[in-house]
Amino acid sequence: MPEGHGAPAPPQAARSAADRPSGPARPGAPVQAGVPQKLAEALSSQHGLNVFVAGLLLLLAWAVHASGVGKSALLCFLSALMLLQLLWMLWYLRRRAAHRRLLRLKDTHAGARWLRGSITLFAVMTIILECLKIGYFIGYSECLSATEGVFPVTHAVHTLVQVYFLWGHAKDVIQSFKTLERFGVIHSVFTNLLLWTNGVLNESKHQLNEHKERLMTLGFGNITIELDDHTPSCNCTPPTLCSAISHGIYYLYPFNIEYQILASTMLYVLWKNIGRQMDSPQHQKIQFKFHGVTVGSALGLTVLAATIGVVVVYLIQIGRSKSRSESALTMFYLYAIALLVLMGAAGLMGTLIYRLDEQSLDESKNPARKLDADLLVGTASGSWFLSWGSILAILCAESRPAYTWYNLPYSVLVIAEKYIQNLFIIESIHQEPELSEDIRTLRVVTVCNGGATPLTASCLKSGAAAGGVASRGSDVPPASRGSTCLREGGGKEEGTGEGASRPAGHPHFLQGDAKRRVLRNISAFLFLCNISLWIPPAFGCRPEYDNGLEEIVFGFEPWIIAVNLAMPFSIFYRMHAAASLFEVYCKI
Repeated sequence: MPEGHGAPAPPQAARSAADRPSGPARPGAPVQAGVPQKLAEALSSQHGLNVFVAGLLLLLAWAVHASGVGKSALLCFLSALMLLQLLWMLWYLRRRAAHRRLLRLKDTHAGARWLRGSITLFAVMTIILECLKIGYFIGYSECLSATEGVFPVTHAVHTLVQVYFLWGHAKDVIQSFKTLERFGVIHSVFTNLLLWTNGVLNESKHQLNEHKERLMTLGFGNITIELDDHTPSCNCTPPTLCSAISHGIYYLYPFNIEYQILASTMLYVLWKNIGRQMDSPQHQKIQFKFHGVTVGSALGLTVLAATIGVVVVYLIQIGRSKSRSESALTMFYLYAIALLVLMGAAGLMGTLIYRLDEQSLDESKNPARKLDADLLVGTASGSWFLSWGSILAILCAESRPAYTWYNLPYSVLVIAEKYIQNLFIIESIHQEPELSEDIRTLRVVTVCNGGATPLTASCLKSGAAAGGVASRGSDVPPASRGSTCLREGGGKEEGTGEGASRPAGHPHFLQGDAKRRVLRNISAFLFLCNISLWIPPAFGCRPEYDNGLEEIVFGFEPWIIAVNLAMPFSIFYRMHAAASLFEVYCKI
């Protein structure tokens, strides 16, 4: 649709244009809207990148204590970005409310209900975090600038409006005011990415201070240690409450970080859907079923409970003394090795089940699914970077404490497990959903009677079922009811016979409900395992900081910078993988 037209094309015309093969335009045909759409995408994306680069420079300047750049300037910039996004969202909500009776296109793959529920949970924790920051500002109001009080209020309001916006409009396929909407949505995407980066930086500073304190306890004299906690110079009243608020803020940062990145991904899908031509009406209903996943859920909950115990023991023991720190590291590595082996085996089993199946893959255009796959591979690179750094440090170190040898299989397994899990998830989200028995029957009748419907489903095991349906249709010639029906796997089945044998490629021990039960158990187990592996790095259990070997080989500052850059991607990978596995579970 050209940019200047106010009304969308009729559905039939839109389908005809979408189904028409590409080629040179006919003389006198209207100019396609591809060029204006690509131009608007390029302009809006460049606007977003410039906003993001400017924010990153401010964050970097504040992190390295650049002259003339304080925290107030950074918070003013972020608050201004949030206010601009608020104005756009309120304008969009008002315009949609004024035209609420119009039929709107929706992308059913975007903004799933479970995803909106997850972002709501993280948003609630973010609002609690901002309330604690307001309390922190009140306690230290004598020596803090007003921007440190304005920022949490603005962020809390921004979070409330954004969650309401995503609940109601994450599925929208915008077809009017497309250029303006592209700028508004991409501005929202990069605003949330800058807020995510700000949260990552604050949380990394806190983790680094704790790491430096542990090094001081262990007596590392060859490392220059300077704490960077930015504690206000004035006294807080009451001191006990202020101390509790200060500790609570950093325990809530992981939830805030996940909220911002989830919001940015949902908004990015909304941006990709602007001006998209939907080929046909979409009907997708994903249901959560708990039946038949007892084994996977029990194993996953056991892993979750064990992980919490390991994290508690690790945080208590690490930094107390050299022997306790080595014992804590050894315990963590052994537990992680066992868990990664189980996860790799489960993912490999699920992938093999899909590979032995001859079910066709869904290759239709889907921005949400493509983004999920890209994020899985992209964020896994953070863990792969750290793992290869650890492997190189172990191989190149002059002296290796005994516990560091457990780091070698752990690092190798981290690489292999994420590789296998990514294959399983991507294979799962591209599987064609299995058709119900009635739809398969109708397709069999159509194919067996010489219809033009493509062979997209397997024929029934018994020809009698097809004959029963055919007898109810008055437009089916009687002579064709006994015709040969082609199977998807390449075999043949007579319309009146008992059914041919399965294709040779199918495993005879896993079919139908049995296969679905196994895949659901695998998905449930991997889902809970990824939640379990999200907990340790998010709450301070980071052996990459504490084993000391990489810091000796690469140097303290280079390795700490590498960990601070790669760790946020590793943490997000686990939460994103858990979300993808939940979708896989509901789809099976």
